[in-house]
Amino acid sequence: MTPPTEHPVEVELKYRVLDLAAAERYLAADEIGTFSGHTAPRSSQFEDRYVDTADGAMGRAGFAVRLRQSGKGTIVSVKSTARTNGSGGSTRREELEGPADRTTGPLDWPASDARSLVLELAGDAPLLELVTIRQLRRKRIVRDGDTRVELSLDEVDVVSRSQVVDRFVELEAELVKGNESRLTRLAEVFLGDPALRPANRSKFEQAMAAVDDGGRRGLDDESDEDDERVAASRRRDDEAAPVASVQIDIVPTTSDVLVDEEEAPSPHDARLVVGRTPGVLADDHIAEAGRKVMRFHLARMLARETGVRDGKDLEDVHAMRVATRRQRAAWRVFGESYRHGRTRRYRRGLRETASRLGAVRDLDVLLEAADIYRNDQPVREQRALEPLLRDWREHRDDARVLLVRELDSDAYRRWVDDYREFVRTEGAGVLPVQPTQPHRVRDTAGSRIWTAYEQVRGYEPVLRWADVETLHELRIAGKWLRYTLEFVREALSDDAGPLIERVTALQDHLGLMNDANVSGSMARTFLVEHAGDLSELESAAIGRFLLSREREVARLRRSIGSSWRGVAGVTFRRRLGRMLAGL
Repeated sequence: MTPPTEHPVEVELKYRVLDLAAAERYLAADEIGTFSGHTAPRSSQFEDRYVDTADGAMGRAGFAVRLRQSGKGTIVSVKSTARTNGSGGSTRREELEGPADRTTGPLDWPASDARSLVLELAGDAPLLELVTIRQLRRKRIVRDGDTRVELSLDEVDVVSRSQVVDRFVELEAELVKGNESRLTRLAEVFLGDPALRPANRSKFEQAMAAVDDGGRRGLDDESDEDDERVAASRRRDDEAAPVASVQIDIVPTTSDVLVDEEEAPSPHDARLVVGRTPGVLADDHIAEAGRKVMRFHLARMLARETGVRDGKDLEDVHAMRVATRRQRAAWRVFGESYRHGRTRRYRRGLRETASRLGAVRDLDVLLEAADIYRNDQPVREQRALEPLLRDWREHRDDARVLLVRELDSDAYRRWVDDYREFVRTEGAGVLPVQPTQPHRVRDTAGSRIWTAYEQVRGYEPVLRWADVETLHELRIAGKWLRYTLEFVREALSDDAGPLIERVTALQDHLGLMNDANVSGSMARTFLVEHAGDLSELESAAIGRFLLSREREVARLRRSIGSSWRGVAGVTFRRRLGRMLAGL
């Protein structure tokens, strides 16, 4: 008879934290009872998706299945839900782990004991998500002789249907090596601490209870100070944006969605509250106006993350890229109002994210235009263009892999958490100003807008013979003018709308010309690099596509006059002057 297989056992102490600041001292203490600090604390973030079959096969068998996503990949953990008591109040649970893939089923995972157990209990039934748990973990190793324990402080968000339904903090001490009885010495310290309470449930059990309670449990346990902070933040936003507001869950790896205010969860949720516009007012401090703009577009950026990861809708990449562009533009317009050193990491993170998104989006645009051209050609010509389009699709797929890897990285999640707090915290990073120093929107917006307009007007003397590169620079100048107007639109008169439309028309015209120029240049490069690999028919077809792009560039250069006059003409200038005079 084959003896039963023994599964690895997890041995740990678990406590619910009632006072985070008090519990944090264990991460820095040189001594905790008989244990001494062995390593400095390290931070990491995880997203745990708990799954089961539709009929709950794993739960009935006494197991919870967790898919943990981190920057290093996906790990499946199968833990027994029934726990036995060890020494010193510790708990013992069976646990198996192995590599997994969050986009496929267990049949396609690499072989491991965890996969085998899942298949044994679930068969080929699909695994459905029960709840998602996100946690910021700060951990260190402490030791007592040869016994080593991993001490971790976990700040936990429970997410169900894209909503944060619970939030709590746990302190865990997991035996890594040595004598289990030594945990008793840690337990004696923790049980005597009023900031800690023994946890009777696992994180998964607490999360499922919160889901069953509709999110009421856990959120009511937050401190009065947090209540006042969130309430004050909401009052500021309500005063600044008296339009019907929406809420966006900004936890960086969930399916972020817009939620009507009437259906919004408890104000304890760590959410960005944004209106349908940034809500910038004429009397706003220029730094806080910038913060409103950044908060507005950060929310929209994060709302597209899930769609970008799924890759099903090209519009998600486009929208997320636009949101990053507008935030970077906001830093250009309002950035001088903040302490440069303290805010450098936010600008750097935006630049890196925008670069990854741009690499994907630029190829999406080229492929869309090429498909339109190809669809108008005979079947033989369509087939002959395939080598070029296949090369572009491969580059696009490679760029998308790098983009998703960036979004899944621990560095990106840490940046999102830090940046979120910045855009939610009034006064953060702001340079001090004297009472007589211009610092309100009404004091400075006029000069900012007029300076941006002067940058556009500066191209007038060279417009007739400007090359494509110069016209691309004009497009960028037009973009900054448009963004500067859009950011403070609510502080301006009704004339702002028509003026922005004229600037947008110029920008769009120049954008089409730039796209045609880039696609032509890339087609030319492809022909040179693959000259020996292409058939005569393929080379001729790609050459004709290249010629069509060059003709399109020439056409758009000739026809720029109308959109240019809409911005450079006297009517635009008069309306712009009247509007700025009304600030």
